[in-house]
Amino acid sequence: MVLVYFETYGCALNRADTALMMSLVCEKGYRISRHIEEADVIVVNTCTVRLDTELRMLRRLSYLYKRFGNSKKIVVAGCMAAAQPYTVKRVAPGAILLSPQNITKLAEVIESGTDALLGERDVSYLRPYVDGAIAAVPIAEGCIGDCSFCLTKLARRRLRSYKPGVIVKAVEEAVKSGAVEIELTAQDTGSYGLDLGDVRLPDLVREIVERVPGKYMLRIGMANPDTIAELIDDVVEVLNEPRVYKYVHIPLQSADDRILKIMRRKYTYDDFREIVRELRRKILGITIATDVIVGHPGEDEDAFQRTATAIVELQFDKVHIAQYTIRPRTLSAAMDQVPEHVKKSRSIALSKIVEEVGISINREYLNSMANVIVTHKSIRGSTMGRTINYKPVVLLNSNTGETIGSEHIARVIAATFYDLRGYLVDL
Repeated sequence: MVLVYFETYGCALNRADTALMMSLVCEKGYRISRHIEEADVIVVNTCTVRLDTELRMLRRLSYLYKRFGNSKKIVVAGCMAAAQPYTVKRVAPGAILLSPQNITKLAEVIESGTDALLGERDVSYLRPYVDGAIAAVPIAEGCIGDCSFCLTKLARRRLRSYKPGVIVKAVEEAVKSGAVEIELTAQDTGSYGLDLGDVRLPDLVREIVERVPGKYMLRIGMANPDTIAELIDDVVEVLNEPRVYKYVHIPLQSADDRILKIMRRKYTYDDFREIVRELRRKILGITIATDVIVGHPGEDEDAFQRTATAIVELQFDKVHIAQYTIRPRTLSAAMDQVPEHVKKSRSIALSKIVEEVGISINREYLNSMANVIVTHKSIRGSTMGRTINYKPVVLLNSNTGETIGSEHIARVIAATFYDLRGYLVDL
């Protein structure tokens, strides 16, 4: 009996890929091990989106190879295997490389010991990643963008969408496994279906809601501004569905049109602002999250200030700030770089603005009554829930009868930048 141990890093799409690999090797008669020492095979599903992530991956792979390389097979999967195979081989020369397009061939590469880096993804087979009551279901791999800073596009090159029937089946499986929150994930959910020709993201969401019974909420994953803009009316319609969180994640990256052009982003700040205004006009209380890159090549003080002003103007509920880091084989890597100390100071300044906006928004919920779906326990043991617009709520009177997946009414008595806090009042 072959025992396989998995480690997974990075995004929800990577976690879903690991779930798929686990399912497939089990069908081949292998068993999953939770203890690395007893395993025959170690699979590391890698991420390389940023330089610090890459260095972390290399340290981990070097350690694993030195300790287990002579006694176990080591498979390096994920984006690093596809985008930086020679870098991986430098620290783990005997590792087996498996690109995201070839994850359905895991059992084959374990048996053969040979790399699998070429080919296209098999989108006929899908399994959800279920963690307690929360599940991630991939709907597509790849995107249609060509951002100058992005290394992931080299790992997941071509857009490949799963057909609706395959996704519906995976959602059904997740719900039957007890999931009450289903995230539809992709590099860009807005590009879903462009390669299929007759279906797009709103069509998929409608089909899931119509065909999958049960008590659950759908969360639409990150969508780029240019792809979601052409769907905006239909997106508004599905976000108003009772079983869809009133939540969107649309990355801005920069509010300066010159920097957006350098980044090869396919929109202007005015385009982005109009999307946000349209969503806020038509969906009451919608939560909008975004991403911002600080210190991308070409960003001067004026460009940075435009981004800082945009955070206040558009009142984002959540902002993920990333200091730009050089990624190999990208156009941005060859440009003149912003000094590290400038990137750091801008990041600190922007973080303060983001926190001020976030706490101001969350304080508006004080003393309100909110419908809350209990989703999970936090790492500190608190019971956590989500409002219909995906605001996290720490339930202060936990362990008083609520169960994961149940719906309750909570009175919000405190607010932080990160979450709301309240008591359940209907127990």
